[in-house]
Amino acid sequence: MKILKVKDYQAMSEKACQLIVDQLKQLEEPVLGLATGSTPEGLYQQLIEQHVKHGISFKNTTTFNLDEYVGLAKSDPNSYHFYMRNKLFDHIDIPQDQTHVPNGEGKDLTAVCQDYEDAIKAAGHVDIQVLGIGLNGHIGFNEPGTSFSSRTHVVTLDESTRKANARFFASLEDVPTKAITMGIQSILESKQIILLVSGEKKSDAVEKLVNGEVSEDFPASALKQHDNVILIADEAALKNVK
Repeated sequence: MKILKVKDYQAMSEKACQLIVDQLKQLEEPVLGLATGSTPEGLYQQLIEQHVKHGISFKNTTTFNLDEYVGLAKSDPNSYHFYMRNKLFDHIDIPQDQTHVPNGEGKDLTAVCQDYEDAIKAAGHVDIQVLGIGLNGHIGFNEPGTSFSSRTHVVTLDESTRKANARFFASLEDVPTKAITMGIQSILESKQIILLVSGEKKSDAVEKLVNGEVSEDFPASALKQHDNVILIADEAALKNVK
């Protein structure tokens, strides 16, 4: 795992953008794996700026998002379909049929998960996967105890994850209890992984990732089994890493 230490959130976002834009310029049909939440928002703002001001095109890009809540309509402001349109897709030139977010409204969620895996495989797998890390070490919505061999599946969200995400909802009770997420094995099949971490509140998780053991009790530790992971973290997030 390569660690890039940057000053702050802005620098983290800019560095991630630079790495992705470099790949967009080199690949004819790039496939990006995308994340949601507050951590990648700055990255998406940077990518929009690259498109608007510098002509970076996403016309040949295909995207796959890590996860989606079960039971939320795509039009729900808290759905990740809505988030991705609002934060990125509506502001760049990517064709909508080349963007993929798991269908949390599907009646047969097992089939939804298999179809998602099949679509990733058909696209040639993800070239660059953007990740964040949860306080409990989750990546995507793969909570502690998730098998490293897991593929896209339905998960019951850990209470700590629901509480962390409750700030986006009217109340904790409104936060869905289940989600669809790309599995850990699905994530590890990405050709390159960029893990973004910012802020002191994530410092314990980063320290455990860097210095701790590889264990399914800490899902992010699976990244140590991948040979092309770049951790971009700011000074606050790395404060416990010597």
